[in-house]
Parts: sequence; structure tokens; C-alpha cells
Amino acid sequence: LLAPYEPEQIIVGHHLEAPSATHIMGTDDVSHDVFSRLVFGSRISLFVGLLTATLSALFGLIFGVFSAYVGKTFDLITQRLVDAMMSFPMLILSLMLMAVMGRSLAAIIIALVFVNVPRITRTVRSVAFTVKEEMYVDAARSIGAPPHRIIFRHVAPNCFAPVIILATATLGAAIVLESTLSFLGLGVPPNIPTWGGMLGNASQGYFSGAWWVGAFPGIALTTVVFGVNLFGDMLRDILDPRLKGGR
Repeated sequence: LLAPYEPEQIIVGHHLEAPSATHIMGTDDVSHDVFSRLVFGSRISLFVGLLTATLSALFGLIFGVFSAYVGKTFDLITQRLVDAMMSFPMLILSLMLMAVMGRSLAAIIIALVFVNVPRITRTVRSVAFTVKEEMYVDAARSIGAPPHRIIFRHVAPNCFAPVIILATATLGAAIVLESTLSFLGLGVPPNIPTWGGMLGNASQGYFSGAWWVGAFPGIALTTVVFGVNLFGDMLRDILDPRLKGGR
């Protein structure tokens, strides 16, 4: 409905055309309409960010709660794995995984989830350690509630607030990381338009002569990530009880 052209449609005679009434964001070096590719690229960038944030929050919540509640050997093994994964920078670890799995949409989502889960797990574990010592958990344990009921009914729900906040931060970080991988040539295949891929193409000498090729996807990426971070800050103010003490 929004894009006037298909993302891969070549518009003959409109090579690197500046923004005009016909092409409001200009055309790129392959005579693609930049606005159309920006619209279609938002599907992939936002889909990757949302799915990565959702899966990272889910797995981080599960591993963090179980690590804190079970404790002992399970907690020791889990946290040593988390320490090992967090010792690598996220970009370097993502590049390693993409080099092994190849370029595909599924591979990039797996790589992004893999590098984000440890940080959420570590935070959830610290919160779950406090929650499992609360009196209502002791009361549930004293009346014979099984461990799985205590975990899923009492501990996990009370860890939701930090998980939601972390998920919004992960959403913005995942969009940026996916764009970085696409910019470096290790993201989704080049035939699929993404904001990072558009920036990668623009870096091939077009920033100076054809500024619109990279400026508009950069503005879109910055705006979305900034908005997501503001939304995360708002959720933190609402859901974190420590910030409500002075109100």
C-alpha cells in the first residue's frame, strides 16, 4: 500500500537520481526506488528485532529462574556458560556464528538470540534469588506445592518487570546488530532489502555524491531505535518500584 515500486524493480533511466516528486527519496546505484526498499526493509529489520527480543526474553527468563531456584550444580554450570558467552563482544560472537551458519534470516535470528540470552539470564537470576526467599514462596512450599508450581506460579511472574524492560532494550540492540551484520556483508542475503543492507550499499562510495542512498535508511534506523529506547525507559519508570519511592 505504501511502496510505489517493488523492492527489486529496476527503474530504467533513473540511476542515482536525487529525491524528487517522482522518487521522494531518490534512487540507488542499481536504479531501485529508495523509499520502496526502505518500506520493505522495515519488515525484516522490525521482524528480526521483535522476534529476537521475544525469544531472548523467554529463554533468559527460563534459564535465569531455573538457575536461581534449582541452584547447586545446575546453577554453577549455567553461570559458567553465561560467563564464557559474555566474555566475547556481541558483534564478534555474532560474526563467528554467522560465519558458521551462513547467510539466512533464520541464522541471523539464532545468532542474535544466542548473544542476548546470557545477559538477560544473569539479570533474571539475580532477581529470582530475591523472589524465592519471599514469604509467599515459603508459604507455598510449606503447604506442599511442587517445585514446578512454585517456579511458574510464584517466582517467574514476579520476574516479568525486569524481563520486559530488558526485552525493549534487546529490541533496539538487535535491530542495530542486524544492521551492522548486513552492513558488513554477513546479514540476510542481498536480495532481501534491509536497512543495514541499504547502508552497506551506500558505503561503497555513494555517501559523498549521493547522500540520500544512505541518509534515509540511517534516519529510519536511528528513529526506530531511539523510540524503542524511550519506550523502554517509560516501562522502567512504570514497572520498577524502586523508582516510585519519591512519588
